[in-house]
Amino acid sequence: MGFCSNGGRFDAFDYGIVPLGEWCQLDGAWKESKCRAGLDWYNFDPDSSSTLVGACNLRRGLSPLQTELEALVWDMQSMLVNNKRRMNFQTDCADLVKMVSKPRDWPTFEILLEEVEKCKRKFQAFSLTHIPRTKNTKADKLARHYKKCPLC
Repeated sequence: MGFCSNGGRFDAFDYGIVPLGEWCQLDGAWKESKCRAGLDWYNFDPDSSSTLVGACNLRRGLSPLQTELEALVWDMQSMLVNNKRRMNFQTDCADLVKMVSKPRDWPTFEILLEEVEKCKRKFQAFSLTHIPRTKNTKADKLARHYKKCPLC
């Protein structure tokens, strides 16, 4: 299930329909036994065939879902800094798509979801789609690597 900034919804990858244009895959790596979490994004522009990549780590939050949400916020902020205003964000976390489409159903994450809404307003076009984990391998590998780097 995807979410469009105009309020419409679409099932993108579940049925093989891929939104056209620039996309950015994101991931957060979280492990309860580790004190750090890894965040990353992988951006691709099909018009220019250019890629941008970002990865970092931070202190582990309370849950894997919080880490995924923090990854989305950082990803959105990074795309805005790079003047990318039309973006299809892609995640392998179905709950993240649900959170963004119905933020009132997730009061525990209110502060981070408010930041998502604030960032969304700055995009000319915004979508968030769920993709299979097997299609998010570049972002997944980066997040797992940077989770291990204490000073990255």
